[in-house]
Amino acid sequence: MSTQQQETETQNLTLVQAVRDGLRDEMRRDDDVIVLGEDVGKNGGVFRATEGLFDEFGEDRVIDTPLAEAGIVGSAIGMAAYGLRPVAEIQFSGFMYPGFDQIVSHAARLRTRSRGRFTCPMVVRAPYGGGIRAPEHHSESKEAFYTHEAGLKVVIPSTPYDAKGLLAASIRDPDPVVFLEPKLIYRAFREAVPDEPYTVELGEAAVRREGTDVSVFTWGAMTRPTIEAAETLATEEGIETEVIDVRTMKPMDTETIVESFKKTGRAVVVHEAPKTGGLAGEITATIQEEALYYQEAPIRRVTGFDVPYPLYALEDYYMPEDARIADAIRETHEA
Repeated sequence: MSTQQQETETQNLTLVQAVRDGLRDEMRRDDDVIVLGEDVGKNGGVFRATEGLFDEFGEDRVIDTPLAEAGIVGSAIGMAAYGLRPVAEIQFSGFMYPGFDQIVSHAARLRTRSRGRFTCPMVVRAPYGGGIRAPEHHSESKEAFYTHEAGLKVVIPSTPYDAKGLLAASIRDPDPVVFLEPKLIYRAFREAVPDEPYTVELGEAAVRREGTDVSVFTWGAMTRPTIEAAETLATEEGIETEVIDVRTMKPMDTETIVESFKKTGRAVVVHEAPKTGGLAGEITATIQEEALYYQEAPIRRVTGFDVPYPLYALEDYYMPEDARIADAIRETHEA
């Protein structure tokens, strides 16, 4: 637990509760913060991330919208351009595609298009990732789509503490943020989260476990199985793995990534998105550019597969799990 967590009153929250707490704190702190989306008001959202906000802040600040993602995002852009700080919820990240044009063609470009006259301080929140036995559009991991667009920030928390702090930082940011919440761990565990508002700075990775033999870079729901694999290898085989939670896909903390690799000389990247075009390739290329002479073994990727997201019977085979992660760490250590 950090010093900040120790010095303040805390409550044990799940990740989805921390998201709700972060929204409530920011809405209390700033009257310009608006929440909008499908069923976010009276119903509290499909995962209840906005539960109770409608009763506290009313229909003018917690807005139930039609089932029209382009309209949700487009309305948020207009709000942001004229001084509000909207937080738009898309029920699942796979439903963001109708609003994709609004996000990449307008939200991301508003600052440069207007030569700084307008900024776009908005957040697009969405549950993302697999593991909950839902159909393909409910389970995809497409974070790489958004990192390719200049003007967007992309954030993925892996703990309740980070979820609240990163969300607050995203809401306060002057530019648009795509905030992807790994729904597999929405209610998987609890963590001490300060009652008072706080931020976790965007663009900073977190060292979740110190190690000297192999560096593993991961984020979101893959962070926990990666740590579990690292702990098992340390106990049973004496392999000390350093686990880096990237947290912010863009801007990415390449300094922490490179420094960890320089220490170990070996790396594995873990994400549940498909391998081709995934951010593991970007991390690998960054290491090659910045720390090639420190490399002791090929960099391995543990990812989803280049196929449509499977239905229930094959879902466990598709997603990286601790045994597959441990195999990659072991092979990298022995190479």
